[in-house]
Amino acid sequence: MAPDRILARPSHAIMPVQTPEVSFRESSPMTISILSLHTYPVKSCAGLTHTQISISAAGLNHDRQWVVVDDEGHFLTQRQYPRMALVQPTLDETALFLNAPEMPTLRISLAKAESEPPAVPIRIWKSDTTGADEGDMAAQWFSDYLGLRCRLYRSHRNAQRLADPQRVAEWRKRQPEGGGFPLEHAFGFADGFPFLVTNQGSLDELNQRLAAQATPPVPMNRFRPNIVIQGLSPYEEDYVSSLHIGSMVFAVVKRCSRCPMPNVDAATAAVGTEPMATLTDYRHFEEGVLFGVNAVVGGAGRDAVLSVGERVEATLDL
Repeated sequence: MAPDRILARPSHAIMPVQTPEVSFRESSPMTISILSLHTYPVKSCAGLTHTQISISAAGLNHDRQWVVVDDEGHFLTQRQYPRMALVQPTLDETALFLNAPEMPTLRISLAKAESEPPAVPIRIWKSDTTGADEGDMAAQWFSDYLGLRCRLYRSHRNAQRLADPQRVAEWRKRQPEGGGFPLEHAFGFADGFPFLVTNQGSLDELNQRLAAQATPPVPMNRFRPNIVIQGLSPYEEDYVSSLHIGSMVFAVVKRCSRCPMPNVDAATAAVGTEPMATLTDYRHFEEGVLFGVNAVVGGAGRDAVLSVGERVEATLDL
């Protein structure tokens, strides 16, 4: 057995509505490693790809630290406004820059205000947090682009939105070393957890099914991951309990159920029926249609970074 596969007894396998087609290798022809790294500074807008990036318990640096909210206080996503996929961010040391078709560049300073800005209540699904208003210019920019009144908020410096402590506590009980793992993980505006990890082998298998139907392949950005790993069998991530990268431990606390958003073409904002139609045929579990896993991290110190090509050790529950 390859040294990067540490197998544990089953403890939290899920029961499929349809039996998934997963084959596990007894040995791996390649090391498990980080294939790519991605952040999405503004929730539901386009992402950035990194070769190396700083990391903390809150996620990869600047990931989903901004959110667009309508006049009624509802956060906006590509589910309702697919044109958000065409809002392209760039970052430097001073500012976040946003570009979109037929729009001027919007600059959002990264500098912290001298006085503490008001904390505006924001709800992400069923989770409450707070944001700091980025001002009228940013609000007008998004309102003009999306065609409705809305405002841009940055995660407030005092926000304490936590990844589900119950799921983290359950993970700690299952792991021999879990007692020293932190229970609380504050993060920004991601749906529910600071990290989404996907497996390139799973996407390759999905694209083989699409090709068999004469349907074009889809890129991984349809699933908006933070960390893409390679070296696992298709959907083997379903049975991962933890990922060790350097001194960091990523606790896999939940499998990710998918909404129709992967049907939005990130390059054009066109909405189709794939890949979710095909994925639903064979990845429909009690929790929903699953692709990727959610995680929290322990051991990410002040200067922690992740790099493409870095080796990953996986602990599996089979």
